[in-house]
Amino acid sequence: MAKKFHAIKINPKKFTKDQIPFLLLVLPVASFMMLPLLYIFNHAFKPFDELIEYPPKFFVRRPTLDNFFDLFDVASSTGIPVTRYLFNSILITVLVVGLSVFLATISGYALSKMKFHLNTYLTKINTVAMMFVGTAVIIPRYLVIEKMGLIDNFLVHIVPMIAIPVGLFLVKQFIDQIPDDLIEAAKIDGASHFTIYRKIIVPLISPAIATIAILSFQGVWNNADISATFINSDSLKTFAFYMSTLSSASNSVAGAGITAVASLIMFLPNLIIFIFLQSKVMNTMAHSGIK
Repeated sequence: MAKKFHAIKINPKKFTKDQIPFLLLVLPVASFMMLPLLYIFNHAFKPFDELIEYPPKFFVRRPTLDNFFDLFDVASSTGIPVTRYLFNSILITVLVVGLSVFLATISGYALSKMKFHLNTYLTKINTVAMMFVGTAVIIPRYLVIEKMGLIDNFLVHIVPMIAIPVGLFLVKQFIDQIPDDLIEAAKIDGASHFTIYRKIIVPLISPAIATIAILSFQGVWNNADISATFINSDSLKTFAFYMSTLSSASNSVAGAGITAVASLIMFLPNLIIFIFLQSKVMNTMAHSGIK
């Protein structure tokens, strides 16, 4: 009599007994990896005496909000409030994420589904661009930005950050899998290229869009180099730059509380956006062939 076998889903929506061995292995590892997150949250709410005590304690015993009030009460030596740095960071992040997603998706559609003379060469150039890290091109980047007249200009936070080679690569890989017959059928129905991009391509590549959003967000939200290198006016600088100056602008012991709160504020948006979009990131990696 033939035995019946049942398929086990890799990520079932409901709990099954087949998950027990997996959970026994993963939960201890996950608990250990959660410790840095718990420490960041606990550290931000510690009063001054708990921040400087030795040996340090992991959990806060007397939580307080004084560190948050101190951070927003403190101004830089030029009188720029912390809220100004936060506003700059939020505005820059929103603009860069939106523009980088639009640029990567519409360029990916063009390179994948539109045939023109430079198609292959542009794809190769984008692949080569993925090989270079920001530090390797900092000198030519500075020369280009200076020629464009963007030194001490708010746009210098945006223009160099909107092109993400790895984002374009991921999007193109996704769009390559969309059948050409679907595009041709839309053209026969009278749809323009932009209509096809907006109504067909964008909904089908939402996992790739989420991945680009995360990469772009992390790159711009945590970036303090642009403010330090290209910006002279304090009113145009970002919260990431302000945070990098906390230890040098004030006594490292006296400023321990505001440094802890600033670290939490910088970390929290990264955690939130990754929690909501991480499943789409995994789908993107699977479709693109990146392991």
